[in-house]
Amino acid sequence: MATVRGAAPGIEAAHVLGEGRAADVLLAASGGAALLVVGAHRRGGHAGRRLGPLHRAALRHAPCPVAIVPHI
Repeated sequence: MATVRGAAPGIEAAHVLGEGRAADVLLAASGGAALLVVGAHRRGGHAGRRLGPLHRAALRHAPCPVAIVPHI
């Protein structure tokens, strides 16, 4: 988080630890957010990027825009 905060001064970022289904916890925590950023791992190489259940839930149900950022 320090890297994110240092790279984007003035932008709030939060690390949330919760208990329950990951999608439910993430969606509940994103209630007041302006943007939800979710990481993604590549599966199957460059052409095989697939969204998992967490990503699909975020895209369908988040109350704010969602950015899915691949792991580099």
